[in-house]
Amino acid sequence: MRREHITIPCNDISLEAVWHFPEAKAPWPAVVVCHPHPLYGGTMSSNVVFGICQALAERAIAALRFNFRGVGKSQGEFGEGIAEQEDVKAALDFAIAREGIDKERIGLAGYSFGGGVALPVAVKDERVKRLALVSPALSEGGWEGLKRYARPKFVIAGENDDVIPQEQFLKLAGDMPEQYRVIAGADHFWGGYEAVVGEKVSGFFGAWG
Repeated sequence: MRREHITIPCNDISLEAVWHFPEAKAPWPAVVVCHPHPLYGGTMSSNVVFGICQALAERAIAALRFNFRGVGKSQGEFGEGIAEQEDVKAALDFAIAREGIDKERIGLAGYSFGGGVALPVAVKDERVKRLALVSPALSEGGWEGLKRYARPKFVIAGENDDVIPQEQFLKLAGDMPEQYRVIAGADHFWGGYEAVVGEKVSGFFGAWG
């Protein structure tokens, strides 16, 4: 696979980003991957984000990870999860405009805070055909919105995750095991389980064929 460091324009700022391109011949599906909370050290170099991108590229899917505003070399300041939705939209615009990307097979993934930012964008943007969330940090309203999200979705969390509501998540996983998956032994940070997350998330997007 090949990596390419690029800059994404987002209104009056620019965002630092990295493409992960497959070895397979284009056109490729593409997935934009959103990182965890910037105020708690979250960046596009997160173990989970990087692992997902690598796994996607190995399945012949292009992956685009980026730093939210105010993180790394991205310009701007933290936007409370609201302004960051503009960052996600800019990343989607950039991905879709890239030569070699199949515009009909665009996905969005988010880890923790990144999941909370990705969901409202996916709900409103019909270009996003598939949504994957890893340990998503959602409000109560966010969980209700996720249940109503009509396009293909996949949500994964560790059984020891103390950030998301376990009782609610376990019920969803029991009712819809093909969409909500609990991984034994894992917590919110997925240390030692990066390969598992990468396999499950890339497998979901790999259903595009």
